[in-house]
Amino acid sequence: MKKYEVVAAIIVYENQILCMQRPKGKYEYVSYKYEFPGGKVELGESKVEALQRELQEEMDINITVKDEDFFMTVDHTYPDFEIIMHSYICRVDNKKFVRKEHVDHKWLRADELEELDWAAADIPIVRRLEEKNHA
Repeated sequence: MKKYEVVAAIIVYENQILCMQRPKGKYEYVSYKYEFPGGKVELGESKVEALQRELQEEMDINITVKDEDFFMTVDHTYPDFEIIMHSYICRVDNKKFVRKEHVDHKWLRADELEELDWAAADIPIVRRLEEKNHA
Protein backbone atom coordinates (compact mmCIF):
# COMPACT_ATOMS: atom_id res chain seq x y z
CA MET A 1 0.00 0.00 0.00
CA LYS A 2 1.31 3.44 -0.94
CA LYS A 3 2.11 5.82 1.89
CA TYR A 4 2.22 9.59 1.40
CA GLU A 5 3.51 12.35 3.63
CA VAL A 6 1.34 15.40 3.14
CA VAL A 7 0.81 18.85 4.64
CA ALA A 8 -2.42 20.74 5.23
CA ALA A 9 -3.15 24.40 5.95
CA ILE A 10 -5.74 25.49 8.47
CA ILE A 11 -6.20 28.93 6.95
CA VAL A 12 -7.73 31.37 9.43
CA TYR A 13 -9.14 34.84 8.76
CA GLU A 14 -10.99 36.75 11.51
CA ASN A 15 -12.03 33.58 13.41
CA GLN A 16 -13.19 31.80 10.26
CA ILE A 17 -11.49 28.73 8.82
CA LEU A 18 -11.20 27.99 5.09
CA CYS A 19 -12.77 24.67 4.08
CA MET A 20 -12.10 23.47 0.53
CA GLN A 21 -14.22 20.92 -1.36
CA ARG A 22 -12.33 18.38 -3.43
CA PRO A 23 -13.39 17.66 -7.03
CA LYS A 24 -14.48 14.23 -8.24
CA GLY A 25 -11.38 12.05 -8.16
CA LYS A 26 -10.01 8.57 -8.64
CA TYR A 27 -11.38 7.42 -5.27
CA GLU A 28 -15.07 7.80 -4.47
CA TYR A 29 -14.39 8.00 -0.71
CA VAL A 30 -12.57 11.34 -1.05
CA SER A 31 -14.47 12.80 -4.04
CA TYR A 32 -16.41 15.98 -3.18
CA LYS A 33 -15.30 15.79 0.47
CA TYR A 34 -14.12 18.89 2.30
CA GLU A 35 -10.49 19.17 3.31
CA PHE A 36 -7.85 21.58 4.50
CA PRO A 37 -5.78 22.57 1.43
CA GLY A 38 -2.25 21.28 0.93
CA GLY A 39 -0.53 18.34 -0.69
CA LYS A 40 2.43 16.00 -0.88
CA VAL A 41 5.83 16.78 0.58
CA GLU A 42 8.37 16.36 -2.23
CA LEU A 43 11.82 14.82 -1.75
CA GLY A 44 14.23 17.31 -0.19
CA GLU A 45 11.47 19.71 0.86
CA SER A 46 10.67 20.73 4.42
CA LYS A 47 7.03 20.48 5.51
CA VAL A 48 6.77 24.27 5.65
CA GLU A 49 8.27 24.64 2.14
CA ALA A 50 5.85 22.00 0.81
CA LEU A 51 2.87 23.80 2.32
CA GLN A 52 3.89 27.16 0.87
CA ARG A 53 4.49 25.60 -2.58
CA GLU A 54 1.22 23.65 -2.59
CA LEU A 55 -0.85 26.69 -1.59
CA GLN A 56 0.83 28.79 -4.26
CA GLU A 57 0.15 26.10 -6.91
CA GLU A 58 -3.43 25.26 -5.86
CA MET A 59 -4.69 28.67 -4.76
CA ASP A 60 -2.29 31.43 -5.84
CA ILE A 61 -1.89 32.35 -2.19
CA ASN A 62 1.34 33.27 -0.44
CA ILE A 63 1.37 32.22 3.18
CA THR A 64 4.04 32.75 5.75
CA VAL A 65 4.15 29.62 7.87
CA LYS A 66 6.75 28.57 10.42
CA ASP A 67 7.52 25.32 12.24
CA GLU A 68 5.93 26.74 15.39
CA ASP A 69 2.57 27.04 13.54
CA PHE A 70 2.32 23.22 13.63
CA PHE A 71 -1.12 22.06 14.83
CA MET A 72 -1.22 18.24 14.71
CA THR A 73 -0.32 15.16 12.67
CA VAL A 74 -2.91 12.62 11.50
CA ASP A 75 -1.99 9.12 10.34
CA HIS A 76 -4.92 7.76 8.33
CA THR A 77 -5.32 4.63 6.22
CA TYR A 78 -7.78 4.81 3.35
CA PRO A 79 -8.73 1.63 1.45
CA ASP A 80 -6.06 2.24 -1.24
CA PHE A 81 -3.34 4.33 0.42
CA GLU A 82 -2.12 5.74 3.72
CA ILE A 83 -1.34 9.36 4.52
CA ILE A 84 0.58 11.03 7.29
CA MET A 85 -0.78 14.57 7.32
CA HIS A 86 0.93 17.41 9.16
CA SER A 87 -1.34 20.41 9.70
CA TYR A 88 -0.40 24.02 10.38
CA ILE A 89 -2.37 27.07 11.45
CA CYS A 90 -1.93 29.75 8.77
CA ARG A 91 -3.33 33.21 9.44
CA VAL A 92 -4.09 35.48 6.49
CA ASP A 93 -4.95 39.18 6.36
CA ASN A 94 -7.61 38.83 3.64
CA LYS A 95 -9.80 36.18 2.02
CA LYS A 96 -8.38 36.52 -1.49
CA PHE A 97 -7.24 33.41 -3.34
CA VAL A 98 -7.89 31.64 -6.65
CA ARG A 99 -9.72 28.32 -6.49
CA LYS A 100 -7.82 26.30 -9.13
CA GLU A 101 -8.44 22.66 -8.17
CA HIS A 102 -11.31 22.63 -5.69
CA VAL A 103 -14.99 22.84 -6.67
CA ASP A 104 -16.22 24.87 -3.71
CA HIS A 105 -15.07 26.53 -0.50
CA LYS A 106 -16.59 27.90 2.68
CA TRP A 107 -15.32 30.12 5.47
CA LEU A 108 -16.72 28.75 8.75
CA ARG A 109 -16.25 29.25 12.48
CA ALA A 110 -14.76 26.29 14.37
CA ASP A 111 -18.17 25.45 15.84
CA GLU A 112 -19.67 25.15 12.32
CA LEU A 113 -17.05 22.82 10.80
CA GLU A 114 -18.81 19.55 11.53
CA GLU A 115 -21.73 20.61 9.32
CA LEU A 116 -19.60 19.68 6.27
CA ASP A 117 -18.83 16.26 4.79
CA TRP A 118 -15.09 15.99 5.53
CA ALA A 119 -12.50 13.61 4.11
CA ALA A 120 -11.82 11.01 6.81
CA ALA A 121 -8.20 12.08 7.37
CA ASP A 122 -9.30 15.67 8.09
CA ILE A 123 -11.89 14.75 10.75
CA PRO A 124 -9.40 14.54 13.67
CA ILE A 125 -8.26 18.09 12.83
CA VAL A 126 -11.88 19.30 12.71
CA ARG A 127 -12.56 17.71 16.12
CA ARG A 128 -9.46 19.24 17.69
CA LEU A 129 -10.33 22.69 16.30
CA GLU A 130 -13.82 22.35 17.78
CA GLU A 131 -12.38 21.27 21.15
CA LYS A 132 -9.99 24.21 21.23
CA ASN A 133 -12.91 26.49 20.38
CA HIS A 134 -14.87 25.23 23.41
CA ALA A 135 -11.86 25.28 25.77
